[in-house]
Amino acid sequence: MKHNEQEMILLREEINQMWKLVISQLEKAKQAFLTKDVGLALEVITLEKRVNAFELKIDSNCENYIALYNPVAIDLRLVLSIMKISITLERIGDYAVGIARYIADKDCNYNNSDLIESLELERMFNILQTMILESYISLSTETTANAGKILAKDQEVNEIYRNALLVLTNHIQNNPEFAHCGLKLSSLIRKMERIGDHCSNIVEEIVFYIEAKVLKHKGKTN
Repeated sequence: MKHNEQEMILLREEINQMWKLVISQLEKAKQAFLTKDVGLALEVITLEKRVNAFELKIDSNCENYIALYNPVAIDLRLVLSIMKISITLERIGDYAVGIARYIADKDCNYNNSDLIESLELERMFNILQTMILESYISLSTETTANAGKILAKDQEVNEIYRNALLVLTNHIQNNPEFAHCGLKLSSLIRKMERIGDHCSNIVEEIVFYIEAKVLKHKGKTN
C-alpha cells in the first residue's frame, strides 16, 4: 500500500471517530433534556474539548495531505469534504453543548410535560439523530442513495421548529412568568434546528465527494 493511501485511511478513521463522538454527544444531550439529568449534561460539556481537538487535528492533517501529495479529482474532493465535515461536526457538537448547558444551569428545569410534548422536541431529537447517523453511513459506504431522504428530514425539522415557536409564543403570552425560561427554551429549539441544517451541509459534502455535484444553495432564492 502506498504511503498516501495509508494517510487517506487514517484521515477517514479520524473523521469516523469524531463523527461517533458527536453522535454520542447528541444522544446524551437528548437524554439529559428529556430526563433533566444534570450529570449527563455535564458529560456532554466535558466531551467538547475532545471534539474540538479532533477538528484541529483533522484540519491540520488534511492540509498536510494536500501539501505532500497534491491530490486531484476524487481524492482531492474527499480531502476537502473531510475538512468541511469536521468543521460542521464541531459546530454540531457546540450546539449539543448548548443544549446540555440549558439542563446544567438548572434554573429552568420545570415540570410541564404537556408543553414539552406539544413542542414535539423528542421527535425533533429523533429526526436529528437519524440524519447524523445516516450521513455517517453514507460516507462510510460511499453511497448517496439516501441523500434525498436525509435532506427531506431537514424539512421536517424546520416544520417542527416553526410550530414549536408558535406554541411557545402562545404559552409565554398566557404565562408571563414563564418569559425567562421560554426565551431560553426558544434558544434551545433554535440550536436543534441549526443541527438539522448542519446535517444537510454534511450530506451536500458527501454528494460533492462521490458525484462531483454541488448541491449548496440549489433551490434557494433571495
